[in-house]
This record gives sequence, structure tokens and C-alpha cells, in this order.
Amino acid sequence: MQSRTVFSVVALVVTLLLTAAPAAAQMTGAPSAGYRRDPGIPSSAVPKPLREIGFDQHLNEPLPLDAEFVDESGRSVPLRTYFQSKPVVLAFVYYDCPMLCTQVISSMASSLDTMSLDAGKDFEVVTISFDPRETPALAVKRKAAALERYHRPTAAAGWHFLTGTQASIDRLTRAAGFRYTWDEDTKQFAHPTGIIVVTPDGRPARYLFGLDYGPRDLRLALVEASAGKVGSPVDSLLLYCYHYDPMTGRYGLVIMRALRIAGAGTVLALVAFIVVMVRRERKARPSALSGGPSALNPRPWALKK
Repeated sequence: MQSRTVFSVVALVVTLLLTAAPAAAQMTGAPSAGYRRDPGIPSSAVPKPLREIGFDQHLNEPLPLDAEFVDESGRSVPLRTYFQSKPVVLAFVYYDCPMLCTQVISSMASSLDTMSLDAGKDFEVVTISFDPRETPALAVKRKAAALERYHRPTAAAGWHFLTGTQASIDRLTRAAGFRYTWDEDTKQFAHPTGIIVVTPDGRPARYLFGLDYGPRDLRLALVEASAGKVGSPVDSLLLYCYHYDPMTGRYGLVIMRALRIAGAGTVLALVAFIVVMVRRERKARPSALSGGPSALNPRPWALKK
């Protein structure tokens, strides 16, 4: 009876700790655009091409999966080919880019190589050129360079490099919120850097900005995009403690939730200690009552006089 009471109290305390919603940790309203100018920098100080680029986060809005592209082997494929049962890491680059795009692909390869999840097995990676002049032959070279940094048995089958027509590129980049422009002065494309983690049915779930895609952020984004089908119970626990910030494209620790986890762990440890002590006491009582004179009187000779 005592054990049942103890466990009932514990269950109530743990439930309250884990389910009470902290006001400071809640997000209100829809997320804003995800790629913004640094505070304090006037728009006039930013070069004109850079004012026109960025990411507009179209979270949970469908991508045109019927858009046709060409894979690295020269085969025409609809985008839905890569959206089946797994989440997708989507990156927009152009293969002849002299600087940023190479770093995006290299950073992706390095982050993917440190995760226990595998491209082709747990998720797909789709890299798409937004330059309609580029060819599958150039895509093959970029893929070979990426696979030199990403060493997994399923990497070649799970990482795809596509090219396409201007019409297909425009449909997809608009739907994904990827804004880029041609800079006539430098004869290069101006574009933002980042990747998009998309659900298996083709809806952007998370945007990760910049050139550094932390393995933890990328893994948590894949777990969320898959609705928990990818990853482990530990990832679900981490998602309780870490919250995605759409303004930074990063996961940050929610202090109150982490404290709840710690508090629940402390309560469980105390309860376990109490239960062990109660059981020891119950076991000790019958042995004391049935042990005969030696148990009731440890010095029986003291009665013989």
C-alpha cells in the first residue's frame, strides 16, 4: 500500500514537471523571414544584389514535386522521385560557383559524416543547381568531390546532384523561399547560404542558415521532419530540451525544460531510494519475529541464574 502511494505521488510530480508550459519558452505567432540583415546596418550600405537575396521561410508549404529536373546521369526525373518515405536535405547551389557553393557542399559533407544517420538509408540529400546553363557532366564532378568527404556505403545512392531548366528552377526556388539574383558587375550569382530540411511529403520543416551546419542541429531537424521515424528516444528527449529558432536557423537550449528534466530525475532518484529502504525494512521484520529466542534476546544466558 505504501509503495502504491509513493508511486502515485511520483507520477503526479513528474507529470507536473514535464507538462507545465513555461511562458518564456513558448513561441507566439508565425515565424518571420529567416535571413535578415544584421541589426544597425542601413539598407543603403548593403550592395544592391545583396538586398535582393535571402531565405523566406515557407514552413509546411508544399514544394512542386512534379517539377522536372535532370540527374547526374542525364536522366529526366520529377522531384518527387526523392520524396518517398524519408526526409530530404535540400540545398540550392550552382556548380561553377567559385566560393560559397563549394563551402556549402563541403560543410554538408563534413556534418553528415559525423552523424550516425546515413544518406540513402535514413534520409536523402538533393543538391540542385539554380543555373540553367549547367550540365549533368558538371554535376557528376561535384558529386565525386562531395563523396570524397562523405564516406558511407549508401552515400552514392543517397546524395543526388540535379540540374534543370529555368522554369523548373523558378518554380522550386519560389516555393522554397530561396531568393537569388545575377550580379552583372561580377558576372556571378548572388545568393544566400543554407540548407532546407524537408518532410517526406515535400514540405519545408527547418531552415539551417550559413555555412556551419552543426551535426546536432541537422540531426534534430531530420528527426522533426520525419515525425520521429528517424533517430532514437534520446533524440526525442533532446527535442524536448532544444527549441528551433526560425530567426537564427539553430536549435537552442530551453532552460526551463532542461530544469524540469533534471527535477524529474532527482524526484525519481529519491523515490527509488525510498522504495529500496521500505523493502529492506519489510524483509527485516519477519526474520526478527521468526528467529526464536536468539532473535528476541541476543543474550539468552543473561536469564539463567
